[in-house]
Amino acid sequence: MSDYKKAIDAVASLKAVNGAPWEGINPEFAARMKVQNRFKTGLDIARYTAKIMRQDMAEYDADSSQYTQSLGCWHGFIGQQKLISIKKHFGTTKKSYLYLSGWMIAALRSEFGPLPDQSMHEKTSVPALIEELYTFLRQADAREMGGLFRALDAAREAGDAAAEAEVQAKIDNFQTHVVPIIADIDAGFGNEEATYLLAKKMIEAGACAIQIENQVSDEKQCGHQDGKVTVPHADFLAKIRAVRYAFLELGVDDGVIVARTDSLGAGLTKQIAVTNEPGDLGDQYNAFLDGDYVESADDIANGDVVVKANGKLLRPKRLASGLFQFKKGSGEDRCVLDCITSLQNGADLLWIETEKPHVGQIGGMVNRIREVIPNAKLVYNNSPSFNWTLNFRQQVFDAMVEAGQDVSAYDRASLMSVEYDDTELAIAADEKIRTFQRDASREAGIFHHLITLPTYHTAALSTDNLAKEYFGEAGMLGYVANVQRKEIRQSIACVKHQNMAGSDMGDDHKEYFSGDAALKASGKDNTMNQFG
Repeated sequence: MSDYKKAIDAVASLKAVNGAPWEGINPEFAARMKVQNRFKTGLDIARYTAKIMRQDMAEYDADSSQYTQSLGCWHGFIGQQKLISIKKHFGTTKKSYLYLSGWMIAALRSEFGPLPDQSMHEKTSVPALIEELYTFLRQADAREMGGLFRALDAAREAGDAAAEAEVQAKIDNFQTHVVPIIADIDAGFGNEEATYLLAKKMIEAGACAIQIENQVSDEKQCGHQDGKVTVPHADFLAKIRAVRYAFLELGVDDGVIVARTDSLGAGLTKQIAVTNEPGDLGDQYNAFLDGDYVESADDIANGDVVVKANGKLLRPKRLASGLFQFKKGSGEDRCVLDCITSLQNGADLLWIETEKPHVGQIGGMVNRIREVIPNAKLVYNNSPSFNWTLNFRQQVFDAMVEAGQDVSAYDRASLMSVEYDDTELAIAADEKIRTFQRDASREAGIFHHLITLPTYHTAALSTDNLAKEYFGEAGMLGYVANVQRKEIRQSIACVKHQNMAGSDMGDDHKEYFSGDAALKASGKDNTMNQFG
């Protein structure tokens, strides 16, 4: 028996027990409301989606072509429309997630107004956005199922048993829009207790995967900006454990922790690590410090700090800010150590923030990590901070030079120019961009590909195009031709914006509650009927 029919029977039994006071309750209507909202709490969602992620990770381990993807979202509506589109075009949400970007919360959701990605925004806005995203995804479920219920009623009214069975099968096999969210907790917004408290709120809102980075919380920078400051491993591992304890306390035993290292581009540390013996983790961290070895106290000036590293006395270079520098060129080695250490101490997935999208660079680090942790896998930021066109055209240019091909027709520094768009080089670069995710998942251990800020950029681009047309010579045609007509012809659900906002669902409920007395909005005079 299907869940839908079970729900009808359950309410029918309750109605029978409660007698006359429940006479106005229709068991099928109540069952519809129940199955339209299968997730009652954020923890229901976190437990459900954690299992999806764990299964996807296992499938990727068996076959690297089974990677997953997501797009960053800064509003519930954006996340909802993404999943509606995926279901429309591909028929399934499998392997598709959402990414909650701290950058976009800072830029678009803070009460202070637009802020840089430096953990200055209200940390409560992070779980609030998770809850908002899942509210919109659950509404997408209710909206789609409401349409199925109306189709079921129409088939019954027409006496079409075949159509009724077809709709019933769609109800029984309905695929939810609710998918995993990988949620950015930045550097934890404070110490390990602050990290634990915020992680709990995020999990209670529905997050099954939390991404945390190894920067200093109060010095946090965007991963693609300068001035990043990392913390010793012991500090970072304490926060990883804090997140795990939060998952366990709330009963999400298979919650996923993504450990991000910014060490590749971070040249600074705020602290010298505590070390108890040569070769321990603190000693390995300190060994990367840039400085001068000293022979005696005479070599030490007032205020200098000296640490024993590699069996010698090292005077680390200290900046006016009080921060210490790492040795130039040590970033990759530090990344590898960070990743191995994180996986050995409770993290499930890695995130290596890089300065460019280069399969060889990422794969080189992952291969070193996999010498110690064979099933290590990454979440990777396919970032809009990269100039993808220029990067890949330069990669193809360099490969052509290495192969001894003639590149005299190209200026490497100007390869972004439109004059190269139809060239053999540009076509080859675009093909490498097209296959980047597939290639990187096969060769560089990337389980999950995401774009952090796509909808930030699409909103800006589409608004620019609309403003140019609408306020220019095209006038209203700028909207009609470039927005509404395309919505209609591409079957974009939002062309019926009243329906998307829940008007039809409200009509259904009014009928449930008031019967024939219900005042509905979806009558013949509703202009949404113009869209068929």
